[in-house]
Amino acid sequence: MYSFTNDYSEGAHSRILNALLETNLEQTSGYSTDYHTEKAIELLKKKMDCEDVDIHLLVGGTQVNLTAISAFLRPHQAVIGTDTSHVNCHETGAIEATGHKVLTMKTDDGKLTPSLIQKVLDGHTDEHMVQPKLVYISNSTELGTIYIKSELEELHNCCIKNNLLLYLDGARLGTALVCEENDLTLADIAKLVDAFYIGGTKNGALFGEALVICNNELKEDFRYFIKQKGGLLAKGRLLGVQFEELFKDDLYFDIARHANKMAILLKNALKEKGYEFLTDSSTNQQFPILPNDIIKKLSEKYSFNIERVIDNSNTAIRLVTSWATNEANVLEFIEDLNSI
Repeated sequence: MYSFTNDYSEGAHSRILNALLETNLEQTSGYSTDYHTEKAIELLKKKMDCEDVDIHLLVGGTQVNLTAISAFLRPHQAVIGTDTSHVNCHETGAIEATGHKVLTMKTDDGKLTPSLIQKVLDGHTDEHMVQPKLVYISNSTELGTIYIKSELEELHNCCIKNNLLLYLDGARLGTALVCEENDLTLADIAKLVDAFYIGGTKNGALFGEALVICNNELKEDFRYFIKQKGGLLAKGRLLGVQFEELFKDDLYFDIARHANKMAILLKNALKEKGYEFLTDSSTNQQFPILPNDIIKKLSEKYSFNIERVIDNSNTAIRLVTSWATNEANVLEFIEDLNSI
């Protein structure tokens, strides 16, 4: 059984494991005050061509989201997101558990627009309702789509106009930044959002995400919030070593390109067979709509998620590739599809 279920089925890139092994017996200070973390932060700032940011390394995406969002908002304030957003669907109410409601808008492509944000604002007008304050987006989205620069600029301007915070979940930021449609850079993102994170868990790291706080008003005392939420890792250097290895050259982007390349192989083969897709994705998540009998046959040999039932006969599935996806397995999937 070969898995196209997610992009964290495998452990970590060999260079990450080697770096952890080589530094294993070093004695360093704890809680991300070590020199590996300092070097990783220095490299990240260089990649985004911006020194005036605070960077914190945490273990996982949900941990980053709940820690950051709860720190950034006052008790009566809420999050605006899409109906498919990770904080709405896949974090077990983590944001609500910190006391902040998630207000969602339905979209076909998983992306927010200024007009959708305005609809939320128009529906929350006084102190008898929660106050929308933080706009949550993902790049790439839960449906594999991305924000191009003009779209992020529009969201940035909308948030400035309405005194909102713009927060970008970058769990799959690597595959978004290297896909063929993208025109954004890390430097662009740092200028256009109040905070974002660079995902490592889904792009070659054993675990770890790098939260980047760009808005000076959000920086104060943030390590206190991390500690209170259980996110200040004693052996913080394990995070630092990994991000140091990912960003000392272009490893982070190179392995993301591989994930996308494998996904596009799948996409092209499915398109050649005449199948339609739930969304038009150029990243490592693909959502083909297949007849149920074909899905049943494929599931005998491959694992993947069911995304959405289309009708009585057809269903959209999710195929996810990773930095470690073997091209031979992709070609075998395509051969099996063609033989059904």
